[in-house]
Amino acid sequence: MPGEWDLIGRLALTLALSAAVGLERELRQKSAGLRTHTLVGVGAALFTIAGGYGFADTVGGDGVVLDPSRVAAQVASGIGFIGGGLIFVRRDAVRGLTTAAGVWVTAATGLTAGAGLEELAIAGTLAYFAVAFGFPPLARRLPQPSGARTVVQVTYVDGRGVLREAIADCTRGGFVVADISTRRVESDDEERAAVAVRLEMQGTGHTDEVVAELGGREGVLAVNVERPGDE
Repeated sequence: MPGEWDLIGRLALTLALSAAVGLERELRQKSAGLRTHTLVGVGAALFTIAGGYGFADTVGGDGVVLDPSRVAAQVASGIGFIGGGLIFVRRDAVRGLTTAAGVWVTAATGLTAGAGLEELAIAGTLAYFAVAFGFPPLARRLPQPSGARTVVQVTYVDGRGVLREAIADCTRGGFVVADISTRRVESDDEERAAVAVRLEMQGTGHTDEVVAELGGREGVLAVNVERPGDE
């Protein structure tokens, strides 16, 4: 059986790796961020360590059979309840899939580190970051089907006709605006009341060009894009 400090080292490694994954989600302002991913990873590691080494005093007794591998199966199925709660449907679009998958990978990382496979746990975390940061730019280079939808949120100063110009920019960029929703944004400056408009676009144009055009408009404060790989 590994020493207690060795087990604590595994737990510390899980804490660091899980926090790294959670920090990426936190920076993207997702529902499950730094704390959620860190706690999931640490919890999975604790279950694994407890299942593998917590019942050593009972092993070897008459009729006692211990199978630590069953812990991994139970954690993998149990984490589905958390992942399922992160997935929701909004305006006919499924959101939260990537975040739920990240939670699932974090649990697997905790299991791996807790079982003593530190190198594999680190490799799994690096693979996650390769997917999280490398795949979205690659996906943006792929041809977009005509039915693909992109959501752009434009925050602008009210009263300057920015919404009309934004719709025109989207149309010129090869998109059709399928849905529009607006909301007031709180501002300390009463003379510069801000509005955030959510434009759901559909088409085969280049999103980056439209975003650049919108960002250069007078009165536009911010432009954010929801892409398929950013759930």
